[in-house]
Amino acid sequence: MKSLPSGIQPDNIPRHIAVIMDGNGRWAKRFGWQRTRGHRAGADAVTRCVEACQDLGVEYLTVYAFSTENWRRPKAEVAALMALLDGFLVDRTPEMMERNVKLEAIGRLGDLPENVQERLRESIAKTSGNTGVTLVLALSYGGREEIVDGIRSLLRGIEGGEVDAGAITPEVFSGHLYTRAYPDPDLLVRTSGEMRLSNFLLWQCSYAEIVVMAKLWPDFQKADLFEAVVQYQQRHRRFGGV
Repeated sequence: MKSLPSGIQPDNIPRHIAVIMDGNGRWAKRFGWQRTRGHRAGADAVTRCVEACQDLGVEYLTVYAFSTENWRRPKAEVAALMALLDGFLVDRTPEMMERNVKLEAIGRLGDLPENVQERLRESIAKTSGNTGVTLVLALSYGGREEIVDGIRSLLRGIEGGEVDAGAITPEVFSGHLYTRAYPDPDLLVRTSGEMRLSNFLLWQCSYAEIVVMAKLWPDFQKADLFEAVVQYQQRHRRFGGV
C-alpha cells in the first residue's frame, strides 16, 4: 500500500465502499453537450475511484453502473450506454490486469445484450486471478429486484430440502442475494447531492455510513474518495448499540 493521504487512519479503512455515481447527464448539460458525453466522462471517474481504493487498501468497490429503472430511458441512450459498457470492458480490462484489479458483476445480467454479456464474462474470467481490489459492477441492478430474487432462491431451497424454513435468519437470507460473496458495504458514497438510495443495495446498506457529495460524478477525483473516507472515520459506528 502507498503512504496514505493526510488525515486517514490506516487502522480504520472501510473494507467495502459502494458508490451511486450520479450526475453524468447534468454534467454534460452544463456544457451544452449530449448526455452520452457525460457517461463517457463518468467512466474515467470510475478508474480514478478504483485507483483511490487501491491507494487505501479497500478490498471491494461496488459501483451502480446501470439500474433496472434505466431500461426506461430513451432507446438511443440505452444503446449508447450498452456500447459504452462494451467499450469500457475492452479498453479497461488490460488496465485491470496491470493494476491487479478483479472484476465482478451483480444484477439481472441476463437482461444485458448478448454481446455485452459475452464481453463481461470474458473480462471477469481474465481478471479472476487478480488479488487486488475487487471492482463490482451493478448492472441491470435493483435492490428490490434483488430481494425478490433472493426470496425466490430461498423458496427453491426450501422446496428442495436444502433450507430449513424454521431456521431462516438474516444471515441465511443474505446467502441468497447477488452479493453473497461480499461483505456488506461500510461506506456508501453518492454524488450530485441527491439524498436517496435509488434502489441500491437496500438490504446491504442497513448500517453503512453514507456520505453525499454535491459534486457531479464526472468531476469526482481521488481526493473526493479520500475525503469520504475521512468522514467515515470520524463517525462512531454503533450498529444499533450505544
